[in-house]
Amino acid sequence: MIIELISYLYFAISLFVIGLLGIFVIRKNIIIVLMSIELLLLGININFVVFSVYLDDILGQIFSLLVLTVAAAESALGLAILVIFYRLRGVISIQDLALLKN
Repeated sequence: MIIELISYLYFAISLFVIGLLGIFVIRKNIIIVLMSIELLLLGININFVVFSVYLDDILGQIFSLLVLTVAAAESALGLAILVIFYRLRGVISIQDLALLKN
């Protein structure tokens, strides 16, 4: 049984919308914002892979691997900065991250 293209696109759009809601609605915790960014990138990657298979072209899958690599690096650096910030301040919230500008 082959799942149709539109089903994959609905799934990718739903992941993207959940990521957007996590960024714009829940702004209190920076960890949730980072996870929401990962959901956005996952939704985009699903689109790349689905259209790559649908169009029989490998370029979408290669670009998806590139996006996954950048997302992993972003997540690792972001979490490292948050761990250092938590050790110094004892709290992780978006309002307190304005202190990093000084």
